[in-house]
Amino acid sequence: MASDMAGRMKVRLIGKANGVGLSRDFELLAEALRGSGCEVTLYGCERRDRKRRRSFFTRLAARARGLRGGDLSAPYDVNLMLEHVWPQFLHQATRNVLVPNPEWFDRRDVAFLGAAQRVWAKTALAERLFTARGCRTVRIGFDSSDRLDAAVTRENKFLHLAGRSPLKGTARLHALWQRHPEWPLLTIVQDAEAVAHPTRGGDASGAATPANIHIESRFLSDEALRALQNSHRFHLCTSEAEGWGHYIAEAMSVGAVTLACDAPPMNELIDPRRGVLLAVHSGERHNLATLSLFDEAALEAAVTRVLAMSSAACETIGEAARAWFLSNKQGFIGRVQRALEELQT
Repeated sequence: MASDMAGRMKVRLIGKANGVGLSRDFELLAEALRGSGCEVTLYGCERRDRKRRRSFFTRLAARARGLRGGDLSAPYDVNLMLEHVWPQFLHQATRNVLVPNPEWFDRRDVAFLGAAQRVWAKTALAERLFTARGCRTVRIGFDSSDRLDAAVTRENKFLHLAGRSPLKGTARLHALWQRHPEWPLLTIVQDAEAVAHPTRGGDASGAATPANIHIESRFLSDEALRALQNSHRFHLCTSEAEGWGHYIAEAMSVGAVTLACDAPPMNELIDPRRGVLLAVHSGERHNLATLSLFDEAALEAAVTRVLAMSSAACETIGEAARAWFLSNKQGFIGRVQRALEELQT
């Protein structure tokens, strides 16, 4: 490598900056790399770059150059490629490292797995999946933003952050809540485009919205979203798959009682001491992941259970969740540092 110390490495982060989860990945990983002493360059892939990733000619050119990275004169020591393999950039660094989300790691990415010297896994599930494919895999876990605002009053309301993702179980959750007008308010935060295109975004609209469901599809400032996260005591994180699970970790950061699917990697963050797990049944394959769909009877029982809990019991769960969040955050830079050192072996 052009550098023999992690603190002198020139690292380029490459990925699609989508304004939501992947943008947070950029920011948090860049912060950890800088905390390890690296010189960090961010490259957000725009539409043209995403087309090139899929192009036959780009992929052919990458294979013609060879798949194992550039030589010692390459401008970067390490390319860190988020979510996908970006073949047009492989030769521009001495080492290529993937930080994948299995549910979005498609057949084109699988075809270029040989280009990576390492896979940095966010979860134990990703570590198993990529190790089974013969990759040298190091688990770094991940980090999320601390959203706590202790000044906000908690209310016995439920929050579901769907965003732009089609894999949050939003439509099924909305339909189930409609059958329970006796339940408290459920606030669903969902991108307006996803609401307008149900097959693409897991539509939460359709029939007339009952009084105990509020769909927030307008743009929310960070301050407004943070207020929602802190004012809702219960967070419904019914992800069918996750690369990491920012909205689960953020729910834990505010000390919410978080309900999540009892399947990996969601149950790597939530366990019965720091949240409520929902039984699931397996859905279809989605790239390298198998979707996990929450069991409706299990969710009904869980809602009944948490509504019967005392404030003290809710606070005990929330405190355990926040303690896990803080411990995980504290260890992230060290895990990235060790992964950089291991990369040089």
